[in-house]
Amino acid sequence: MQKFLKLTLPVEKGLELTCEWKGSLCDFVLTNHAETPKTVGDLVLFTADMPFSADTRVYGEGYNMGAQYGGTVSDCHLIGPCCDYAHYKLWKPEGIHQVRNMAIFYPENEDPLLIGFASTFRFSGYIRFNETALQIALNCENIQLLPGEAIKLEQLFMVRGEKNHILSLFADALNANHPRLEFPEIPTGWCSWLVYGPNITAQNIYDNLEAIQKNQLELKYIQIDDGYQPYMGDWLGSSDKFEGGVKRVCEDIKEQGFEPAIWVAPFIAEKNSELFSQHPDWFVKGEDGAPLCSAEVTFGGWRCGPWYMLDTTHPDALEYLKTVFRTMHDEWGVKYYKLDANMWGAFPYGYRYDDRKTCIEAYRLGMQAIVEAAGKDSFILGCNAPMWPSIGVVHGMRITNDNGRGFSRFASLARECFNRNWQHNRLWINDPDTVLLRNANIKIMDPTGKETLISKISEDEFCFNAAYTMASGGMVLSGDDIAKLDSEKVYMLNKLLPPVQTAAIFDDDTFTVGRAAVSDEKTIIYIFNFEDEAKKVEISLDKKVEILDWFEDKNLGEFDGKIVFPDVPPHGAMVLICTAVS
Repeated sequence: MQKFLKLTLPVEKGLELTCEWKGSLCDFVLTNHAETPKTVGDLVLFTADMPFSADTRVYGEGYNMGAQYGGTVSDCHLIGPCCDYAHYKLWKPEGIHQVRNMAIFYPENEDPLLIGFASTFRFSGYIRFNETALQIALNCENIQLLPGEAIKLEQLFMVRGEKNHILSLFADALNANHPRLEFPEIPTGWCSWLVYGPNITAQNIYDNLEAIQKNQLELKYIQIDDGYQPYMGDWLGSSDKFEGGVKRVCEDIKEQGFEPAIWVAPFIAEKNSELFSQHPDWFVKGEDGAPLCSAEVTFGGWRCGPWYMLDTTHPDALEYLKTVFRTMHDEWGVKYYKLDANMWGAFPYGYRYDDRKTCIEAYRLGMQAIVEAAGKDSFILGCNAPMWPSIGVVHGMRITNDNGRGFSRFASLARECFNRNWQHNRLWINDPDTVLLRNANIKIMDPTGKETLISKISEDEFCFNAAYTMASGGMVLSGDDIAKLDSEKVYMLNKLLPPVQTAAIFDDDTFTVGRAAVSDEKTIIYIFNFEDEAKKVEISLDKKVEILDWFEDKNLGEFDGKIVFPDVPPHGAMVLICTAVS
């Protein structure tokens, strides 16, 4: 299988690139045989003639959480909301598609081919392709190799086979290099962002606590999602909307039998923050030696920007991070942290205190410090984060854009999430973002910096969002004002608890029919209609089963061989609990 790949000779004279295949894995070593230091930037490892036709379907991951790519070899386009190149302004060569971390090619009537990087210790991997060429490369960030120095590069994985099988093998390879951070439960809770945004007050939290208790909802974590801090970067401070301080609110949450959860953007600060004003030397520098404004090189931030990027290779900055999370854990009693804007800790821009560290090394150094300071009993959630660099340093990972109260957002999140369902309980616990079950006219800013005005959502569309959350197998956090949920929506929310835990596997990439085997005797079948018209859906069954319609709480009877639903409503979904009949 690897025979069509050609090992690339480095352009720089004196550099030697060697590789060794062991089954589906390939290890690389780059050696400087010259008598002078050598700079290594974009390093192409393998080249090949494109082995597939132009209309071959392809899926590719992005560097950032919001970037996924799909289409064909000749027409590969963005699936998610935040393109690595247009939005974050990361470099891309002209005339060729470029995805990060992994790509799957689906040639017609043949097994898929998965090419991916099974490690991300120092460098970010690329898979590039067009109708004539295929390249596998690394961004080495212009590191210098000293005379005689040899460095191990990232490990490559390549295999063909049935899609879900090869994804499982890939997860094994990633786990071998970056062991998963285990957590004993899949978190459930309530999140403030899609109700209050940055305008959250202490009283808002108390009101929702009261409503959760009144409705007997089994929601454990109360997530204060932004808005509590006086400035971006000053995470141990409190805004005037939190009278008595955030610590007091966290203590009150615990006293009422819940766990406080807090939002932190650890790798950024705004200009007016005390952190930035007092310690400008703790930030990534520009060519002039001054702190580099992120807006000059990438997206400047969606609120209170432009942001500056904390340099976690600076020992004092790293100690500051430890102090923040140690204080929140030991003094505030927080054991759940949503880390947002993590991309700003992993951008390949500017100059760091330790110029031998790549951006990925710097990011992982900061994340490891946070994990250590937060304690072994804490849950770390990554959000707006670099995907592969976060493996092994988070317990949970947001794998979609922010949710919003409109079907276009529901549908987009479902496609984004279902492409990443294989990652759930293998790389981390998947976070599909909050489940939304009521209409509300609220403006909330999304990660692109745009405000979204909520529109009218139908009952079928709310069912779609509930079924999507369930099919993710992951976290369940309510994003509604609990006091304003009617009894039917409270009932639906309660039915999502506890989380199913098992992510659905879909019959094809239309994501119409998905299945999750939750036990030897029980399988959940999901049906999603992304279309604007009702559609007929026929489902094959591998055994005789009794089927319960989960939304309707209605026993549909026993079926064998297949079941047909002639009119699945537009923008609707069905959840079928199938129990084997002996």
